[in-house]
Amino acid sequence: MRVAVTGAAGFVGTNLINQLIDDGHEVVAIDRVAPPEDAPSSERLTWLEGDIFDSAAMTTALTGVDRVYHLVAMITLKQEDPFAWRVNTAGVASVARAALAAGVGRFVHCSSIHSFDQYHCGGKIDENSPRSADPAIPVYDRSKWAGEQELRTVVDEGLDAVIVNPTGVYGPVDGVGGRPLSRINGILRDAARGVVPVFIEGEFDLVDVRDVARGIILAGEHGRTGENYILGGENIALIDALRGAARATGRMGPLFAIPNRILEAVITVAEPIGHLFGSDLVSRASLGAVQSAPAIDITKARDELGYAPRPSETTVADLVDFFAEVGRLGSARPKPRATPTAAVTAVG
Repeated sequence: MRVAVTGAAGFVGTNLINQLIDDGHEVVAIDRVAPPEDAPSSERLTWLEGDIFDSAAMTTALTGVDRVYHLVAMITLKQEDPFAWRVNTAGVASVARAALAAGVGRFVHCSSIHSFDQYHCGGKIDENSPRSADPAIPVYDRSKWAGEQELRTVVDEGLDAVIVNPTGVYGPVDGVGGRPLSRINGILRDAARGVVPVFIEGEFDLVDVRDVARGIILAGEHGRTGENYILGGENIALIDALRGAARATGRMGPLFAIPNRILEAVITVAEPIGHLFGSDLVSRASLGAVQSAPAIDITKARDELGYAPRPSETTVADLVDFFAEVGRLGSARPKPRATPTAAVTAVG
């Protein structure tokens, strides 16, 4: 099958392309940047530089393609960001209409768990939960929900499309071509190096990027037109994940978690200071995501797609090994993994 991946140079894109090539597909990789030096290499891979808002160029790029995986997104923790809003909303519609014009058989859109309102969901999110429509919700969340609405207008025009909603994505492979690591991976890398003495209180559902890639493929194969499928992993305390990364190298992990009540007391001062230095890490959006910590229900994806995520311990260990392989751990080194002991059954 001939497939196309937009946002091909990104974290999820790199892993998705690897799996698609392994599955034997011919892949058209589309991104606004040239392929990184260590991008996947295969005779079945064609790389195109393209602008998702150039309708004519996108239609040409997608002509002859059987399936499109749309991954382009602008992730931000800011309350307002006009560029992110445009990419995450009008950008979805632009690529979807190009796919429709090109006669693409199926369109898979990678949205986010943030398109669901985690603040008013009653502690649990499934595909029927409230959406991020409240103007007080951070711009990324609102834009991902608005992007889904843009896509549904094109579905009404005849496009066969499915939507997936991953939770917090982490794991290998990341940072290829010298690009920055994702936020979660960057913090885990620092923990594996032993340089995260404390962290914040809170939990989040984290999912291995390789499982997300497989879930996206499964949605393209088995998903129902117009339906959402949540691709979750495991709801874990973030400090436990960091301590796991530190244990993997024998380094000291975070000693304690800063209570939410302290963070809430200083956020009004810390957030604008962070903006002055070009950082959105200390923000109401970042705190809200881990403070709400809703339970994520992936029953629909399990039952309809055959989706099956791996345990977090496996992902953290694999991620630390990956960091070591690409030289991102400094002097830290992964400890040998314990070999499982086979069970012995006495007979007689």
